Amino acid sequence: MPNRPVLDFWYEFASPYSFLSALRIEALAESADVTLRWRPFLLGPIFAAQGWTTSPFNLYPNKGRYMWRDTARRAGRNGLSIVKPETFPQNSLIAARLALAGREAGWMPAFSKALFRAEFCEGRNIAEEAVLNAALKGAGADPGQAFPASRSEEVKGRLRAEIEYAKSLGIFGAPTFVTQDGELFWGDDRLEEALDWARDGR
Repeated sequence: MPNRPVLDFWYEFASPYSFLSALRIEALAESADVTLRWRPFLLGPIFAAQGWTTSPFNLYPNKGRYMWRDTARRAGRNGLSIVKPETFPQNSLIAARLALAGREAGWMPAFSKALFRAEFCEGRNIAEEAVLNAALKGAGADPGQAFPASRSEEVKGRLRAEIEYAKSLGIFGAPTFVTQDGELFWGDDRLEEALDWARDGR
């Protein structure tokens, strides 16, 4: 039996469009017979390399207003209501490190989805330990083990390496989906196309 094709799902916890993809990608990938690799990373260093100090949705107000309306529409199609957090974009450094700490243990996807729901369904601050704790517990992880692991030099280095790898792939936003043959698809509205390409190629 041939190996299933693999799709890399690059996501940023501060990204509303990543939130939309995270909550629907697993079922779609299973239907397409595609294996997912969840790859949390940070957009801040990528934006900084372009001279941006914040999200382009803040730098360009019309673009920001459109984004919140667009994500609300897209969320509504999936039976969700999106809430704009008080601070945007949120500080996602600890969240990304925690997610990477859970990769081998297998709770990364569940933790990611729980945290996205807290942020964009409830308007919670994902930099707060109580919010992170709740997401970890919801994913079946032990915060007493996850937090120390996330502060290890190994995990910090892993996140830095992921960001550099994302840069080398030409990733400039989130979510981004990358197929095994290197094809890059950006945006929640390209998820189905990315899965088709991962399965069938050009």
